[in-house]
Amino acid sequence: MPARTEVSSADRPRVICHMMTSIDGRIVTDGWPLAPEGRRQYEQIHASYAPDGWLCGRVTMEQHFAQGTRSKAEVAREHHGAARADFRAPGQHRSFAFAIDGKGKLAWATNDLDGDHVVAILSERVSDEYLASLRERGVSYLLAGGREIDLSLALTKIGAQFGVRTLMLEGGGSINGGMLRAGLIDEVSVLVGPVVDGRVGTAALFDVEGDGVQPWRLALEAVERRADDTLWLRYRVVPR
Repeated sequence: MPARTEVSSADRPRVICHMMTSIDGRIVTDGWPLAPEGRRQYEQIHASYAPDGWLCGRVTMEQHFAQGTRSKAEVAREHHGAARADFRAPGQHRSFAFAIDGKGKLAWATNDLDGDHVVAILSERVSDEYLASLRERGVSYLLAGGREIDLSLALTKIGAQFGVRTLMLEGGGSINGGMLRAGLIDEVSVLVGPVVDGRVGTAALFDVEGDGVQPWRLALEAVERRADDTLWLRYRVVPR
């Protein structure tokens, strides 16, 4: 089990980027020749951190968890008025699934993902109608940023409004890269499968967009061989 460490900032949760990758750093696991026990290692390691919630980007949520996406016409209706309040759905929620969705593209049929309460992280541009539809479905939401998501503000709100102290960041590559570039990742937990993917254009563990991208130094904390020849690597992100 990972050593329990203190939150790196009093204003936000401790963030662990936890992903499964191939030897060549790709993260789309469809078609990988892994045994069922090898695939189970990812969720077992996730659970060992006893996190309060997990976070994914819009693309990952669309592919695996959301009902689908709203029409372009619906997304195009934007809010240009006064700031609005965040919304926490009634009820007791012990764990959370946070969806980074700046433009409000995702459609949700439920506010629960296997026991985790869904929370949308949105920009101020999303329409009042979309916010009303989330409230009707009992989906909580946080407004963080004007036209683009302010990741630092989002994490501060996640900690303050939902009491999250340990948060698992679980891809894809774009949101992982954005969080890394913003200096918001404390630990990288990589489960390396005994697989060479080789598919050109497949998403990588970190895809950092924009000019002036600089590599980050990591400090190795632990190495563990697990079932089906998978290898668990834990790194601490060295602050700049």
